[in-house]
Amino acid sequence: MKKLTVPSTTTDSGILAPSDEYSLTVGPTGPIVLHDHYLVQKMQHFNRERVPERVVHAKGSGAHGFFEVTDDVRWFTKASFLAKVGKRTPVFARFSAVAGEQGYPDTLRDPRGFALKFYTDQGNFDLVGNNTPVFFMRDPSKFQDFIHSQKRLPDTGLRSNDMQWDYWTLSPESAHQVTILMSDRGTPRSWRHMNGFGSHTFSCVNDGGERYWVKYHFKTAQGIENFTASEAMAMAGEDPDFHRRDLSEAIARREAPEWRLEMQVMPFAEAADYRFNPFDLTKVWPHQDYPLIPVGRLVLDRNPANFFAEVEQAGFSPANLVPGTGLSPDRVLMARIFSYHDTHLHRIGPNYEQLPINAPKVPVHSYNKEGAMTYHHADAQPVYAPNSYGGPVADGAAGVDLGWSVEGQEIGRYAYDLHREDDDFGQAGTLVRDVLSAADRAHLVSNVVGHASDQVSSPVQDQVVAYWTNVDAELGREIGSGLGRPLPSPVANAVASHQR
Repeated sequence: MKKLTVPSTTTDSGILAPSDEYSLTVGPTGPIVLHDHYLVQKMQHFNRERVPERVVHAKGSGAHGFFEVTDDVRWFTKASFLAKVGKRTPVFARFSAVAGEQGYPDTLRDPRGFALKFYTDQGNFDLVGNNTPVFFMRDPSKFQDFIHSQKRLPDTGLRSNDMQWDYWTLSPESAHQVTILMSDRGTPRSWRHMNGFGSHTFSCVNDGGERYWVKYHFKTAQGIENFTASEAMAMAGEDPDFHRRDLSEAIARREAPEWRLEMQVMPFAEAADYRFNPFDLTKVWPHQDYPLIPVGRLVLDRNPANFFAEVEQAGFSPANLVPGTGLSPDRVLMARIFSYHDTHLHRIGPNYEQLPINAPKVPVHSYNKEGAMTYHHADAQPVYAPNSYGGPVADGAAGVDLGWSVEGQEIGRYAYDLHREDDDFGQAGTLVRDVLSAADRAHLVSNVVGHASDQVSSPVQDQVVAYWTNVDAELGREIGSGLGRPLPSPVANAVASHQR
């Protein structure tokens, strides 16, 4: 039998290590000495081998793949990665839960993150969305409070359904997202069997300078499949890593999951007098107004080789926009432009974009220098701009940011400018009455009653009944009956749908 040749252990500096098993001690029974540098190095590195987990989207996984353009969309965007039918762009995708920590079961009720990094020939384009087309709030000042309400109590360290329902029912704009969450869509069978959305309204501009508002929809080619509440709970006990395992094993079997990118496109000028605010993150654009336009397909066909390096150190930011793409007046989106990059600077480090998983596939010419863990250096290049020594110069024409006019406006704290059909409960009610099947609706009632019965106080249960009655009167009656709470009075039932 051929003897296996193995390398010798070294320190991280490449020096041969003295031992894999024994610390340096004073005699066989004496104390360990501080100058055992190899032991100290091993302990120091171990103490730091986990970066802080994400505050949200802590647990997840990901895969590599590609995006292929299938339809000509040059009429609304000049983005290079969308410029030619058949063009392929490498992509890394990360899926995640939102509220749970690293060890949390994959299948419990929660929104799911759907984050994509396109390594385009114009730099990285990141689309950081969810498996839902809407979200819980329309103003970023409420985001931190929302996340705190979904986390743990400061005294006991326990999750609290009472805290969740108290926040939701006092924030009526959450109704659309909570309706989705409390339906079976809140417990997808796998990441492969759910849709992904940019959620926000974004913008695009074509070669002629024409501007459009857009929404991104990634429709699963595997079909939508969900767990019931009981199935999700059972799987949480059987395999807490079920979603992570499912994605990895499907790709290993060469059953590459696929999604179709379809986009809604609104002419720029139509936003001003559209029937509701098109930049409100709690709303969807009806498809009869803005039909889905096919764009391309996303295929994930390669598992990470190193989970920590590629999944845990992946950093996504909606600020990563390539020419032809842009923002909108969606307040939550504009706040995320700052927040995502800032949290990666804290969690991974100031040079996280030099890590292979985050590094673009095009050359980087930047005046950002030094900092912890700098890997790429500029040698004798100028470190300031402007300069007379051949340093990079910004291209105002190619790299111009997409903007819009706000002349004559005063700085202040405003509710969204109301359009004629703005309200908090209308789209949630339409979802309940016109989209969910009878079985889906029955599960929604059961899920809400079960969740709001679990250590939720009587006053908050009354708020729950009023909240769902505003979504749909019959739904509120069924939930009130299930909770053993009387229907709200007409006064309580008249929660202002325009409350901000």
